[in-house]
Amino acid sequence: MTSETGREIRKVRVVGDPVLHEPAQDVTDFGDELAELIDDMFATLAVAEGVGLAAPQVGVGLRVFVYDCPDGSGERRRGHVVNPTIETSGGTIDGDEGCLSVPGPYHELERAEQATVRGLDKTGAPVEVSGTGYFARCLQHETDHLRGLLYIDHLPRNRRRRVLREMEPYDWNATG
Repeated sequence: MTSETGREIRKVRVVGDPVLHEPAQDVTDFGDELAELIDDMFATLAVAEGVGLAAPQVGVGLRVFVYDCPDGSGERRRGHVVNPTIETSGGTIDGDEGCLSVPGPYHELERAEQATVRGLDKTGAPVEVSGTGYFARCLQHETDHLRGLLYIDHLPRNRRRRVLREMEPYDWNATG
């Protein structure tokens, strides 16, 4: 499937797919393939109406994610980070969290109030992105994906099972 802009819409992998549960590999080639992957991920994110998407979620085991998410002040933040590292600060806040790879349900999860991600852009140039509130949650969530973790991995087993029972298929995901 292709988007209105001609970009490939990639199927979003769902919990249980091995690529989601393995640490992703560093990106070493900053060429056209990486740029195409990032463009496809933005197109996929738009169709799925998400706020962030990591490469493993589209079946690519590389350390890259895209985001299109409001920050703590409501300003829209849009970009990508390759080979990110993350630092968190401030206190913690509880908030509802969902995931395109766990389609449907949301669950309350504690995350740090502030996050700073450092990495590279698709050309290999350094980038640094900081956020608070919902955007900080997004940065932490996407960085977790690159470690092979889903948000439900932070939940107690009984809550995780309940979330998994509530999953729903969508056209953009790879269930069924």
